[in-house]
Amino acid sequence: MYCKFYFCSMRCMNKITLLLLLAITVASCTTIDVFEKSNHFSNQQWAAVDTPIINFTVTDTSSLYNVYLVLRHTDAYNYNNIWVNITTKTPQNTVLNQQLNVELAKNNKGWLGTGMDDIFEHRIRITRQAIALPAKGNYSFTLKQLMRQDPLQHVLNAGIRIEKAQ
Repeated sequence: MYCKFYFCSMRCMNKITLLLLLAITVASCTTIDVFEKSNHFSNQQWAAVDTPIINFTVTDTSSLYNVYLVLRHTDAYNYNNIWVNITTKTPQNTVLNQQLNVELAKNNKGWLGTGMDDIFEHRIRITRQAIALPAKGNYSFTLKQLMRQDPLQHVLNAGIRIEKAQ
């Protein structure tokens, strides 16, 4: 009788432990990926006339968001930085422009992004802190490279990533 009770309680304990681990795992997530979209450039060249337009629809106006510029390039990219103009259009047709000088590498450290083989990805936060997107509707992000070289060689893609802040 003792053995039967012991095995039954062990099975219950295993189930409870599994449920607790699952609950801790779910609760430990600090951000939820909301949206990411990138534009691929043919022949690894970003021409000044190539201006990706990325649309994002906001349905939750009570949350705060972190907005990132996502860039991927090869190891053959010739510069430590990239100048990018980001134009944001809100559902009320308000237009916001911001020019960013994005540091991609340091002379003493090399590429700052994450890399695999000869491809590097950079996720650069373009808002200093989490922001509210106060209006429901479609937000539009337009990306344009502002470098002197045109087309800009060895750039694979550029995009926007939006995460809900917790």
